[in-house]
Amino acid sequence: MTLTSQEIMLRERVITTLHSSLSLTDVLEAARAPLLELVPADAVAMCLMRVTPELSFQWLVPGSPIPLMAEYTHLSDHDFVRPPIFARPGVVLRDPEMLSRKEYDHNLLYQRSRELGLGLEHVMAVLLPLRPGFVCALALYRTRRRAFAAQCANKLAHVTETIGDAVRNCTDFESYTTGARLLEGLYDRPDKAFVIVTRHAHEVARSQYATTLLERWFTPSDFSSSGLPHVLEEQLAALVRMPPESRHGRDHWVTLHGDVYRSVRFIELPASEGPRQWALLMDELSISIPLPVAMRRKLTPQQAKIAEYALRNWSNAQIAEELRISENTVETHMREVRNRLGVDGRPDLIYQAARLNRPV
Repeated sequence: MTLTSQEIMLRERVITTLHSSLSLTDVLEAARAPLLELVPADAVAMCLMRVTPELSFQWLVPGSPIPLMAEYTHLSDHDFVRPPIFARPGVVLRDPEMLSRKEYDHNLLYQRSRELGLGLEHVMAVLLPLRPGFVCALALYRTRRRAFAAQCANKLAHVTETIGDAVRNCTDFESYTTGARLLEGLYDRPDKAFVIVTRHAHEVARSQYATTLLERWFTPSDFSSSGLPHVLEEQLAALVRMPPESRHGRDHWVTLHGDVYRSVRFIELPASEGPRQWALLMDELSISIPLPVAMRRKLTPQQAKIAEYALRNWSNAQIAEELRISENTVETHMREVRNRLGVDGRPDLIYQAARLNRPV
């Protein structure tokens, strides 16, 4: 679907607001108006869900509260949206694709919404995998009988990837920082560090072990005049030049040295004053990273085996030879692994597996 010039401007407003803060509440509040203008609807809500060890919910509703969400825990067994979007993560679904209108009218959630004075007559939703065991659902509602058209789903699909990235960055940042200490507490260990830089790679701050890691990872000739290694400075410059929606899957740098992965994750920080800054989160991860149980449960035995080989840094050719299958079959399995686990690629698979094995 080709967007009109007005829709493109609205999409860019949505994307800009999604990167305006690392507070998820603030991000949703800022994005609400342009999102509801891009995809005409009366309300929007986001549900953060942890699926392991058991399903739990946290609803975030920007703008006016939706009274039904306060009672959701008691009515969740009647949620007709959850099974379809879990079955098709990343796909925007409209209510006629979930159940018939007759079933909708008899659903307890819908009936309760009418009793509370806000009949949620139509819904459109999408499930966004964030990391293993953690997902979010974004739902748009209409309070009048005017069904969402296919064009509405297509317009929402234009921004869902960026929404997922924004939620992931916000929730990751919340886990990395406690107030003004930023990352110090979590990165006070010899195998982890961070460096805060401006978009032009001018250093603002670094954690205790940043110098030790950088000097271990790189030779003196690898460093530029900014104090960052050329390879990290170049990747930062590339990310800065990209529009936010194009950074998906490109914000990791991973290399293998001996039996250790060296990993850097790039996170753009919010700017209250002055130019944006970036956090470069550095980590050393053993090559013997086991496939976490939470990940294994989501995969078939064949997919789990391929994921294990990927965590050992085996190439597709090596995996194909070991399992006596074609490289195309390996790539097909890897694509399904990425979809089921909600990871962007091998660097993100390594990062998320290490995180589950050794929680940050």
